[in-house]
Formats: sequence, C-alpha cells, structure tokens
Amino acid sequence: MSTTVKKVTDFLGLNKTLLSQRSLYDNFKSLLFIYFLVTQSLKAERHLRARGILTTFKEFYAWIAQRVIFLLLRLPSARAKVKAEMDKAKLDIEQSLCPQGADVVRYLSLPAEGQSIEWILSEMDSMDQQSGTLEWKRGKISGAVYHGGDDLEKVIVAAYQHYCVSNPLHPSVFPAVRKMEAEIVAMCLRLYNNPNGAGTMTAGGTESIIMAVKTYRDWARATKGITEPEMIIPSSAHAAFDKGAAYLKIKVHTIPVDSVTRKADIKRMKRAINSNTIMLVGSTINFPDGNQDDIVALGALASTYNIGLHVDCCLGSFIVPYLEKAGLAEGSNGKYKLHPFDFRVNGVTSISCDTHKYGFAPKGTSVVMYKNAALRRFQYYVYPDWSGGVYASPSLSGSRPGALIAGTWAAMQYMGDKGYLDSCRDIVTCARNIADTIASSIPELYILGSPPASVVAFGSKHPKVNILEVGDMMLKKGWHLNGLSGPPALHIACTRLTVSMTDTFIADLKDAIKEAKLTPSGKGTMVALYGEWWFLFIYLFSICFRTVGALK
Repeated sequence: MSTTVKKVTDFLGLNKTLLSQRSLYDNFKSLLFIYFLVTQSLKAERHLRARGILTTFKEFYAWIAQRVIFLLLRLPSARAKVKAEMDKAKLDIEQSLCPQGADVVRYLSLPAEGQSIEWILSEMDSMDQQSGTLEWKRGKISGAVYHGGDDLEKVIVAAYQHYCVSNPLHPSVFPAVRKMEAEIVAMCLRLYNNPNGAGTMTAGGTESIIMAVKTYRDWARATKGITEPEMIIPSSAHAAFDKGAAYLKIKVHTIPVDSVTRKADIKRMKRAINSNTIMLVGSTINFPDGNQDDIVALGALASTYNIGLHVDCCLGSFIVPYLEKAGLAEGSNGKYKLHPFDFRVNGVTSISCDTHKYGFAPKGTSVVMYKNAALRRFQYYVYPDWSGGVYASPSLSGSRPGALIAGTWAAMQYMGDKGYLDSCRDIVTCARNIADTIASSIPELYILGSPPASVVAFGSKHPKVNILEVGDMMLKKGWHLNGLSGPPALHIACTRLTVSMTDTFIADLKDAIKEAKLTPSGKGTMVALYGEWWFLFIYLFSICFRTVGALK
C-alpha cells in the first residue's frame, strides 16, 4: 500500500517542498484526494484480483447494459408496456394462488363474536378445498414437506400444546424450554463431532446462515479491525448468504463452480482472498444440485489465512452425519462419495443444520453451531443501557416460540439415533437408485456432478429435449420438482415419502421425455424465472425504477 501511495503522490507532484508552499486548505484537499484515489484503487485491485479481467469486463458490460435499459424504460411507451405486463403478471398470480369464486369468503375484519373451535376447523378444511391444497402425502413433491410419519406428528402436536405459551426470551419463567434448547444444540454438536463446541437455535436455515455471517463480520471487526468486510462463496451456495451480506453490508465474491464436478473452484476462491476477507463458504450438500464442496481444501485455506469457514449443512442436516454409519459414505462405482465435512476438518469454524428438514422437527427450527463459545459470542446482541433493563438476544428475534423448541426436542427424542440412521439409509438409497437409473436408462439426460446424499439434479443433453418442458410434463403427472437455471436442470429432493415412489417417478420421467420430444415448444413454463425470462428482466428493472421513484 505504501508503494501505491508513493506512486500516486509522485504522479500528483506533491513533494514536501510543494506541500510546504501551499495553503493548509489546499494541502488538505490534495491529501483527501490522494486518500480517495488510493482507497478506490485498492478496492478495484481486490475486485479485479477476485473476479479476473474477463469477468470484470463482463460485469462492467452488464452494468452498462442496465444503465441503458434504465434509460429506455423511462420512455412513455416502455412504461406503458411494463405496466401492462405487471398487471398481467399480477392477474396470473392471483388466479394461480388465490381462491376464486362466489363461494370464497374473505375475512378482513374481526368477527363481532368469537367463533367456536368446530367452526374454525371446518373453515380451515373449506379453505384447503377451495385453494386446492396439494396431496403432499402422495410423495410427489421435491423436498418441501419432510414428514416423519403420522405417529411423530402426534408427538410434535402434543409437545406443542404443552408449551404453546412458552417464550425462551424469559428463561426464568420457562426453564424447561431453555433446557430443551441447550440439549438440542448439544445433540447436534455431537452429530457433527464437536461436543465441546457451542451453538444456538434459529427460526430456519436462512436465519442460521445470516447469524453466522453476522458473527464473522463482528469477529473480524473486533479482532482484525476490518470495516469493509468481504466474503467468498461458490455460486452454488444458498441465496441466504447473499441476503445476509445485503443486510449486513458485506461485499460478496461469488466464484463459479466446476461445470462437471459442481464443486467450488478452490484456486479461484484462494485468488479472491484479501485483507478484508472475513469468511469462506462451502456446502454439504448444496441446494441446487445436491453436490458437496471440497471442505478439506477450503478448511486449509481458512486456516492459512486465519478466516472463518462456514459449512452449510442445512439441507444435509440429519442425512450427511449418518452416511458413514449407514455404510454409504464411500459411494458406489466411483460415484456418490461423501468427503469429510464436519468439525473434524481443520479450519471448519461453523456449521448450519436444519432440524426441520431431515430431522423431521416442526417447521421454523434450525441450529447454527460454532467451533467454540468464544466465536459464538459475536453472534449475540446485548444492549445494557436500555431504560427497560439489559436487553440481550442470541438471534434476530427477541420473543421466540418455545413450542417449536419443545416440538423439535420431542421429535429428536422420538426418532433417536436408530430412527435417523434408518431414515438416512432409505432416503439416500432411493436417491441413488434414481440417479443410477437416469444415468443408465435415460440417454437424453445426465446427472449433475456426483451427489452423495438425498438430492438428484438432472439436465438434458438432447438437442430436442428442453428440461424445463420436461418439468411441465411432470407437473401434469402430479410431480412438483425444482427448476434450476445454472445450467437449466431439474432436481428432486428425496424424502421418506419419495421412497415408495421411485419406480413411478422413473416411469413418469420417461413418459415426460417422450411427450416433450413429440411436441417440443423450445421453452418450459414451470418456472417463470426461466420460462419467460425477458418479461422477468423487465419486471425486475421496473422494481428498481420504483425503488428510486422513476416509475410513478
């Protein structure tokens, strides 16, 4: 940095003699300009180093294109077009998501008298029928519903009822809830091989991730004096990392994954590390295609540069810790191998795990774990000077539903180690059967990477088969799969409900491909983001205009 300052100073001709001959005000302006030039040059250098020349040029080109579109959208004719498309999209959403008809009653104000429980339950049934609630128990939904069985559902309901008014914000009033929360975290820490570590419960995977990001930001500020934090993530990392960075004002360097292995590009992630880097991110497994990053290599980087490494196991949750015990960690035929990922890996400093996925706990529960309590301290918020007393909370929420904690504790006690082991074996065997069958008997498709756990993603390698169109055909057969964009693909997150539907899924998939080949449209409509990309492009920029007041 001193060399850069000297070069800039020499360039401006600000030597000691010249400075002494100028007024204090002029000198101050010159020094301020030098400071600005140096800081911006360093930012540009860090960005260029992380992104590379070609990617930086592409980003600059995209920025110019956005500015041009902004200008074009300010034309009266463009505004009219955007408004028409917005109105059309709004109508489409209302028709697809909102119940329609004369028999649909909307309750927009409180009833004069309270309703009976019989009326309430009857009205809920009526709303389910009117809105066409999916029969999720048929096992045709990718992920979304992680059902542990009817008996477990009864256990969770009983626990929820027992603690429905509890709030862990007041541990002296509800000590049992505090005890259960601590035990949930302890059980998860043991699953991930760090019994002496620390952690907290959160309201879901997104909050777990945001809390980890907040922890590293505050840790880096306190221990390294970093005021312009940056983080490095693979493009397959969950969008919650970008969300947390946006909330917490952290710059994100997104590194493309390898197109074949779907793993983070370690060399490019290393190149992106600089003095402002606070954390690296890896997944076991990632959401888009269910693959695993090289956590060992990422851990080595984190240790070398003394930065955090967060491993996102929200989706892997109670599957990946059991693969080794289930005899599935080594994979088969050179595929599906699970590599080390937990706290046994040197350099791993935090892990997120969703109890409400394959832990079969009630929705709205997750755990974020840390290597030690000293690091967890930076997650907490404490305000000692409030007139209402000392305020402290471990996560974003103040009050939290103790009933969800009780339901999670009950689910984990009910399932036990054997229950989760059996579940892991059944679900992963199902996923691998699907992947193997696609690879061996459906030549139009290919598997993305080598997914070791419960998610299988597949794309098209046939010029006349649009994979999103296949998704449309599968939707008509009752299957609700996830559409992906980079590259275009579909994925199925297998659950316990999927296990008995493996043969049906493969048969329907083969039929869907035949139908897509017979009547190709060249596009899929199952996901508006991918099917009507041009409209979404205008739609997103119209939102930007609204934000700055350009569309009025």
